[in-house]
Amino acid sequence: MEYDIESIASQFMLQGRLIEAASFGSGHINDTFTLRCQTDDGGKSYILQRINHQVFRNPAAMMENIRRVTTHIRGKLRDQAEELAQRQLTVIETNDGDACFEDDQGNFWRVYNRIEQAVTYDTLESPEMAYEVARMFGWFQRMLIDLPGPLLHKAIPDFHTTPKRFKNFQEVLHRDTCNRAKDAPAEIRFVLENAEICDVLPNLVGEGKIPVRIAHNDAKINNVMLDARTHKGVCVIDLDTVMPGLSLYDFGDLVRTATSPTEEDERDLSKVSMQISRFEMLAKGFAEEAHAFLTPAEKKYLTFSAKLITFEQMIRFLADYLAGDIYYKVHRERQNLDRSRTQMKLVQSIIEQEEAMNDVVEDVFRRIDAP
Repeated sequence: MEYDIESIASQFMLQGRLIEAASFGSGHINDTFTLRCQTDDGGKSYILQRINHQVFRNPAAMMENIRRVTTHIRGKLRDQAEELAQRQLTVIETNDGDACFEDDQGNFWRVYNRIEQAVTYDTLESPEMAYEVARMFGWFQRMLIDLPGPLLHKAIPDFHTTPKRFKNFQEVLHRDTCNRAKDAPAEIRFVLENAEICDVLPNLVGEGKIPVRIAHNDAKINNVMLDARTHKGVCVIDLDTVMPGLSLYDFGDLVRTATSPTEEDERDLSKVSMQISRFEMLAKGFAEEAHAFLTPAEKKYLTFSAKLITFEQMIRFLADYLAGDIYYKVHRERQNLDRSRTQMKLVQSIIEQEEAMNDVVEDVFRRIDAP
């Protein structure tokens, strides 16, 4: 679809005169463009995005979340590290002072500053990178534990409410409208046999042992920007899902996406495994920033969170396959089934190494907390 980018860009408080706009990236949710403006002292670059309001049903509320957390982080960093503060994500307001703009067609648009000399990676390239990415997610949560004001809006309600994901799976399985249950007997049996883990963290929240915090909720390697020269963390990005959640959700998702060397839809399951060396670096990085505020129960259930979030993602892929591939994009037949099988193998690998993973976590915190 063609958009009048120049007209849309004019709705925002950009510095300088727009001289270039170009499509950017390959994201599957939002449409992204780069903007380059001419200023008296050279130039300024921005990122313009059309928010997918089919996924994010309340863009204004989501952008209020993002503006609040980014403003808070920059404010804290100005007293600690001014140079780093200048390299944080900033919501560029509209001419009316809003965080996003709605055009005549009902599309919602936003603009961020472009962070220069910073890069992202889709896969881990070194143990040090695993450590730094995990450290940045711990840092992100630490920076937001004192965010003032009311709770953030729920950008996607029940995003990590695993019991509801399981209930939806049961309903889809019962209907089996596409007659696909016959293709996945082992996967269905695995979900049903392990369903009890879905309630563990919600029960601990109910007992007051695990607090609801501000979580990123999409903790992946490529959602951390690293300095292009030093590879040290600069900022956490892709904040659309930032909302109330559990610290454990972020760590669990990071383990799910970073510890196996394969693609998410790998068909050769012999290649899928949770690599304990990667897990150790993730635990060290996350704990460095988060150890001071995590409760004993949060520390105890770090390994469990990896099993839970991977299991949850298996449920989501399998339910979508049974329903006819209505949520996740597929590029070949049975891709969602393959995705669910990859997640199942990863859960099994985590279960096999769970005791060793718990030992790693205990050792990490023991070293950090030692006087």
